[in-house]
Amino acid sequence: MFDPSLRRLIDPPLNRAGIWLATKGVSANAATLVGLAVGLLAVPLLAYRHYDAALVVILLNRLVDGLDGAIARHVGPTAFGGYLDIVCDMVFYAAVPLGFALADPGFAPWAALLLAAFLGTSSSFLARAIMAAQRGEADGQARGQKSFFYAAGIIEGSETICAFVLFCLFPGAFPELAALVAFLCLWTVVARIWEGYTSDSESDS
Repeated sequence: MFDPSLRRLIDPPLNRAGIWLATKGVSANAATLVGLAVGLLAVPLLAYRHYDAALVVILLNRLVDGLDGAIARHVGPTAFGGYLDIVCDMVFYAAVPLGFALADPGFAPWAALLLAAFLGTSSSFLARAIMAAQRGEADGQARGQKSFFYAAGIIEGSETICAFVLFCLFPGAFPELAALVAFLCLWTVVARIWEGYTSDSESDS
């Protein structure tokens, strides 16, 4: 929901950093994999309740995730690069609830609920992109230049990271926060299904 507004703020410095990294020979795919490796460190850190350190690696993951896109925009995006980026994003998003589930058995049901909700948002996101590709829909690129169609939603990247930050800052409130995020994810899934249905009806009319 807030991704388009934030992109206007963060893209200029990220693009400058991406150009510099590209001139040093850093590839976008390498940055993507490094970002995932950093992000996965959140699992053991959360499991052992090192929430401050986990927050640092979560934010570092998101920084590197922004840099890989900036590098790709400079050297030219590839289909595989876009594929790798979204796969690594989904793995990282799933890793954070897993870390909380390992931190406290009482967190496990809420982490499972959150993982199920993330499965819904990710599948609705990717399925909507397939529908858009089949129908030749253009992406308005409000979220920057992307390798495929990006479906809007209440919960997008910015909101997910905001939730992760709150989880780490207030770990005792994880059950309540996870339930809230899961509800917003469900709302996003329903909204995307409805948007896909209405846009399909409009294309047939």
